[in-house]
Amino acid sequence: MLAKRIIPCLDIKDGRTVKGINFENLRDAGDAVELGKWYSENGADELVFLDITATHEERKTFAELVTRIAHVLNIPFTVGGGIGSVADVSRLLDAGADKVSVNSAAIRRPDLINEIAQSFGNQCIVVAIDARQTIDLKSGEMSWKVFLNGGRIPTDIDLFEWASEVANRGAGEILFTSMNHDGTKQGFANEALAKMSKNVSIPVIASGGAGNMEHFYDTFTEGYADAALAASIFHFKEIGIMDLKQYLNGKGIAVRV
Repeated sequence: MLAKRIIPCLDIKDGRTVKGINFENLRDAGDAVELGKWYSENGADELVFLDITATHEERKTFAELVTRIAHVLNIPFTVGGGIGSVADVSRLLDAGADKVSVNSAAIRRPDLINEIAQSFGNQCIVVAIDARQTIDLKSGEMSWKVFLNGGRIPTDIDLFEWASEVANRGAGEILFTSMNHDGTKQGFANEALAKMSKNVSIPVIASGGAGNMEHFYDTFTEGYADAALAASIFHFKEIGIMDLKQYLNGKGIAVRV
């Protein structure tokens, strides 16, 4: 059995780590480089850095931050935000990133996934998907729809159809964030995660909703997630990563301890 991964996520705005609730009300959580180093030394399996307000013009600044981060880490890390071309990916990998995460740009131009996978390998590309469960006004049924631009712009794209397309186009992993659960600390979207995990052949990272250790156990056993990502509970020391791993190990979940 492959070990389940615990992945802190650092949302970056102007070089600082921030965290909000339901993608809003951001508060400062510390220096990105210092936090990354701390996690690297305290049990994290990987890290994700997302430039949440990135634009193409800011890419040079973020690449410099990636280089600073790479110098202090000894674990794999993924970077994302504002990536829209193979050239953007090349710049960030050259700066020291192990993987890149694409989101809105892949929705607007799905061929980008194929291009990145063909240029750098499937293992380098993580496709992030932000989705919200809403009621269809016509049918009255609940459905999961994908959102663009950090959760700001709704689309009519079905979450599970998009996840399948992403996998077929060559993504190495999917990072699924439930906007309904983000920052609420009420647990991950395990029903949606289980459906996605069964539909695709690539690893799925659960994101949005972690509030206690049991939530991680639930997402691995009920949501069939391959990895679990969280932010504020780690940033503000509500849960220690090694404490979490010892808890999971005691419950029969394979983790690196």
